[in-house]
Amino acid sequence: MTKREQQELGKTLWKIADQLRGAMNADDFRDYMLSFLFLRYLSDNYEKSAQKELGRDYPKLDKDDKRTPLAVWYEENPDDVVEFEKQMRRKVHYVIQPQHLWSNIGEMARTQNGELLQTLEAGFKYIENESFESTFQGLFSEINLNSEKLGKTYEERNKKLCKIITEIAKGIAEFSTDTDTLGDAYEYLIGQFAAGSGKKAGEFYTPQQISTILSEIVTLDSQDPTTGKKNKLNKVLDFACGSGSLLLNVRKRMKESGGTVGKIYGQEKNITTYNLARMNMLLHGMKDTEFEIFHGDTLLNQWPMLNEPNPAKKVEFDAVVANPPFSLRWEPNETLAEDFRFKSYGLAPKSAADFAFLLHGFHYLAEDGTMAIILPHGVLFRGGAEKRIREKLLKDNNIDAVIGLPANLFYSTGIPVSILVLKKCKKEDDVLFINASEHFEKGKRQNFLREEDIERIVNTYKNRPVKVERYARRVSMAEIENNDYNLNISRYVSTAMPEEKIDLDEINKELLEIEKKIKSSTEKHNEYLKELGLKTI
Repeated sequence: MTKREQQELGKTLWKIADQLRGAMNADDFRDYMLSFLFLRYLSDNYEKSAQKELGRDYPKLDKDDKRTPLAVWYEENPDDVVEFEKQMRRKVHYVIQPQHLWSNIGEMARTQNGELLQTLEAGFKYIENESFESTFQGLFSEINLNSEKLGKTYEERNKKLCKIITEIAKGIAEFSTDTDTLGDAYEYLIGQFAAGSGKKAGEFYTPQQISTILSEIVTLDSQDPTTGKKNKLNKVLDFACGSGSLLLNVRKRMKESGGTVGKIYGQEKNITTYNLARMNMLLHGMKDTEFEIFHGDTLLNQWPMLNEPNPAKKVEFDAVVANPPFSLRWEPNETLAEDFRFKSYGLAPKSAADFAFLLHGFHYLAEDGTMAIILPHGVLFRGGAEKRIREKLLKDNNIDAVIGLPANLFYSTGIPVSILVLKKCKKEDDVLFINASEHFEKGKRQNFLREEDIERIVNTYKNRPVKVERYARRVSMAEIENNDYNLNISRYVSTAMPEEKIDLDEINKELLEIEKKIKSSTEKHNEYLKELGLKTI
C-alpha cells in the first residue's frame, strides 16, 4: 500500500470519528476508536496465524455463513482447543476467543445485536487478563463501555457502539490491514485527536516533523556523524514517551537505513497514554518481547529497572529521546538531592523540572550514545540552579548542539522550543548552534516544518560547518564562557539582516540634485502661473 493510501485510511477513519463523536469530548472518543482499531488489528493477525497453524483443518465457510471460521473449529474440536491456544501463545504471544474477534464483533454491530456491549466488554477483559498473561494487564482499563457518555441506558450505549463499530468496519474494509497501514492510520488519528484537544495534546504527542529530527540525529554515528547512521542500536529510551511515536520513529529510521534496533523502552506517567503507547507498539508489528513500556513517574524514578543503585548493574541506552512536559512544577527534596542522577549537578528549581528530566535521561546514556531532548528556550539562559547545571554540562563537554525551532509547531504551546543534543563521548570542544526559527511553512492554527527544513537541520548537524550565515555556527567554549554560559541562540546566530551601509556623501549629492530639480520645476510652473495672471508660488 502506498503512503497516499495509508493517509487516506487515516483520513477516512478521522472523518468517521468526526461524524460520530457528536458532543463527546475528543479525548474520550479517541480512546474508544483507537481501542476498536487495535482489536481489529489483533483479530486479523490472530486469524491469519490460526489459519497457518491449522492448515487444511481451518474451516472454509460459505459466503452467506456469518460465523467465524475459528468459532466453527472450536465447536468441532473441543478437545484440541487447549493445545491450540498453547501453540498460539507461543507463536503470536496472545489468544483471542472466537466470539471476541473483530469479524464477530463487526457482524454483531451490523445486525444490531443487543449483546454487543457485553461481548465487547468480556473480550477486552480476556485480552487484558488472560491472552497476554501479565504483559498487557490493564490495557483497556480506561475504556468504560458503560459510560453515560455513550448513552444513559444499556440499550442506548449498545446502539451507539453498534453504529460506531459498523462505520469503522465499513471504512476499513476497503483498505489493506497490514501493520504499516494500520500503524500509520493509528498515528494519523493520534495526531488529529491531538489537534482537536489543544493544550492537553502535549501530554501524549510529538508532531512527526519534530520527531523525525530527533530520530535522525540519535541514529547517526556519535563519534563522526558525517559517516552516516549506526548499524545497530541495542537499546533506545524515551522516558516521557506519550503515545510512543518518537520511539517508533527512531526504529523506523534505523530500519529504512538497513540498521536494526534491539529493544525500545518507554516510560509514561499518564495511565491512558501509557495504554495508547502499548497499543501503538503492537499496531506497528512489534512483538511484546521487542519493547517495554513502564507506567510510573520518571522524576521519582519509579521504574525498578532504572532505579538500580549499583553502578555495575546500571542499564545504559545507545539513544535517548524525549519531549517531556515543559517547565513542569515539581517537588525537589533532600532525598532527591542525594539521588545518583542529580547529585553531581544539583537539583532543578521547583518552578521548572526541565533540567531534572534532562539529567535523568543523560544519566542512562551510554558512553558512545546520543541524546536529543526537546526543551523550552528558558533552559538556555535562566540563572540560579539551572545556570549551575548548564555550566557543569558545558565544562564537561557534554552539550553537542543547540537547535532553535520556529514558534507554534506544537499543539500544547505556541512558544518556540529548542532541541539539545548531548553526548558523553564528544570529540569537538565547541557547541554547534543552529537557528532554524525562520524556516517553516505558516499554517492557520499551527506552523509546519517542510521536508527541506528538516533536511537542512539534520544535514547541518551531520556536517557541523564552521559557519552558515544567519543559520548556524560552531561556537568555542571560550566564547560561551565569556557569555557567562548563556546559550541563548540569537546571541551566537542572529537571523537579523545586516543593516545597509549608508554613504552620506552620495546621499547628500542626491539631495542637492533633487533640490535643483525642484527649483527648476518651480520656476517653470511660476511662468505658467504668470501667463494666466495667477499668484506665483
